[in-house]
Amino acid sequence: MKAPLYRHLAGWLVIISCAAVLTVTAMAQPKHGIAMHGEPKYPPGFRHLDYANPVAPKGGELRLGSVGTFDTLHSHIIKGSPAAGRNLYTETLLQRVWDEPFTLYGRLAQSVEVPEDRSWVAFTLNPAARFSDGSRVTIDDVILSLEMIRTHGRPNSRATYKKIIEIERPGNNTVKFLFADGSDRELPLLIGGFLPILSKTYWQGRDFTKTTLEPPLGSGPYVVEHIDPGRRIVYRRNLNYWGKEIPVNIGHYNFDLISYDYYRDSNIALEAFKAGDFDQRYEFDANRWATGYDFPAAQDGRVILEEFDHGIPSGLRAFAFNLRRPMFQDRRIRRALATVFDFEWINKTLLQGAYERTNSMFDNSSMAPVGEPTEAELALLDPWRQQLPPEVFGEPYQPPPTDGSGNNRTNLRRAMVLLNEAGWQIREGKLVSATGRPFEFEILLRSSSNEKLALAYRNSLSRLGIDVAVRLVDSSQYQARMEQYDFDMAYRRWGVSLSPGNEQQNYWSSIAAASPGSRNAVGVSNPAVDAIIDALVGAYSRTDLVDAARAIDRILMWEQYVVPLYHQSGFRVAYWNTLAHPKLTSTYGPVIETWWANR
Repeated sequence: MKAPLYRHLAGWLVIISCAAVLTVTAMAQPKHGIAMHGEPKYPPGFRHLDYANPVAPKGGELRLGSVGTFDTLHSHIIKGSPAAGRNLYTETLLQRVWDEPFTLYGRLAQSVEVPEDRSWVAFTLNPAARFSDGSRVTIDDVILSLEMIRTHGRPNSRATYKKIIEIERPGNNTVKFLFADGSDRELPLLIGGFLPILSKTYWQGRDFTKTTLEPPLGSGPYVVEHIDPGRRIVYRRNLNYWGKEIPVNIGHYNFDLISYDYYRDSNIALEAFKAGDFDQRYEFDANRWATGYDFPAAQDGRVILEEFDHGIPSGLRAFAFNLRRPMFQDRRIRRALATVFDFEWINKTLLQGAYERTNSMFDNSSMAPVGEPTEAELALLDPWRQQLPPEVFGEPYQPPPTDGSGNNRTNLRRAMVLLNEAGWQIREGKLVSATGRPFEFEILLRSSSNEKLALAYRNSLSRLGIDVAVRLVDSSQYQARMEQYDFDMAYRRWGVSLSPGNEQQNYWSSIAAASPGSRNAVGVSNPAVDAIIDALVGAYSRTDLVDAARAIDRILMWEQYVVPLYHQSGFRVAYWNTLAHPKLTSTYGPVIETWWANR
């Protein structure tokens, strides 16, 4: 009797499971927006975003500066250095907003549908959506875009969109993407907010894998007006832009012309700004902010110097080790080199005392680790206890402080102990291995503003008998070397949002480490990091996300993969008084798309 009973129960379990799936599917209803966690801030039918001025005047020109050069308008592949301004002519299905951690609202798509388990997502296009030549944006364009990007796109895009296992067309104007499971809960948002929608008609007969300076057909508010390759690009506002009245666009894209002029380095760009050659400039160098803007236009008010608060995490600015180099594969060596970075002296002497030392990638947010790991964090970390430094399970990482005198003797002694343990000794003033090989490496830079910082660090390292070369290269050479991981140590920045997710895979995962062109320049290949990143992108709640972010941060910082530098919890912006901006600043800082000409 048991076998028939089990078969009977099994049959009921199948029915119940199917019913549960149908219930989840039935609960998925088209919505005007989607939030990573919780519900969107803005209700259906909202008119405009709070940080945009709905009556901002249209007209005038916005002139911007960019450091480096460009040789392509095709920004979706690894080849080439793309021109600034892609988002002016290329659109996505949904639009991310900047006063919520991670929420998107309709743009090319008028609605989004996703079940509770996030095992699929469906988008219904806005029937008014058009490319700049007047042709309609169709489901065929969406599918073509996905296939192109996940086949030929950048490594992080390929990895993300290959998680889509099937595409369906429930209606003429709706497309549905199905996933193997709902483990990546960020995936519906990454498709909606980051997949560029390209024209199938335009790309048929063109080679997607090659760079080009031919202006691509887009659906955005601007079209390319003029190109001076490597030097200048100008965009003109499309007066027939289909999306003028979309709520996320009200009060945005107010200039008739937007131009980007390119400069060799940041110092040259500053002089051009002071001469009035462009209109707005972010300043990331505290010393330059304190001393480099004392010129007549700033003194008489024609140039405004303003500091904008924001609520985003610090991210990570650091000297990054390349773990592919044998000398940096020993954690003791990495820890020794990090120990002698004299932040207190550098901040006082070179940085006007304007910065805070970075202890965590998530400083300035609730995601920075606090105290010893919580039970929830330990649940993520404990399976890897034998493979991780014991410090991971204690207090959060704190770089060794100094007294700011420039002597730093205590930390130098600590560093030498670690180097001796790793098999390196001082002989005739030089640090050498047991075989007599000298300890020497290169720090790669692309901005002259970081050269004094690197030279100060070199001086500290020289006191350990380490020979360091500081190499400043142009932007294109720097990018080429980073894409091929051809460096020893380099100045790097990793931006972090209030909702970290799949970008962490591109920053730190084993897969990214083995993929040329990824953001994992360090070469981190750690199964514990991989596993916790999976937990991060699969987090069902904000609490789960914070626990995973803290656990990842503890590992990254205590493994000493980088020498963390410093941060400031605000943006410094200089702009000519021919510009104006909304009174309310977004959580993520100034949004240039909402500025306008001050006539």
